[in-house]
Amino acid sequence: MSDETRHGHCLCGAVNFTVHGPVSGASICHCGQCRRQSGHLWASALAPRAAIDIRGNVQWYAASEIATRGFCPRCGSFLFWNESGSEMLSFSLGALDAPTDLRIEKHIFCDDKGDYYEIGEDGVPRSP
Repeated sequence: MSDETRHGHCLCGAVNFTVHGPVSGASICHCGQCRRQSGHLWASALAPRAAIDIRGNVQWYAASEIATRGFCPRCGSFLFWNESGSEMLSFSLGALDAPTDLRIEKHIFCDDKGDYYEIGEDGVPRSP
């Protein structure tokens, strides 16, 4: 975890966000929904929703009964994942300005990964 402020934005710059304070749970998601939306897999981390300042118009899509996904309606960048009822918000690591000072902590939904790739040995825990 880090106490630094991190800035991120979508591809076109219409949506910007700032994450204040510590973040956790940097992960790579291999689930089918993330693969379909991102084109491969999705890397994200978590912070309290109150610690993330979002500027610009985010379109929210109810991808399932448990979560919504936030993206830029102009360029389509997938930026946020919000579990219903949670005070935490996942944000895209790929949208952050460098340096992020973050490292992947885990791979999730590994049993749902695409058949076209293997998860490399990186010493990071994996969950089915």
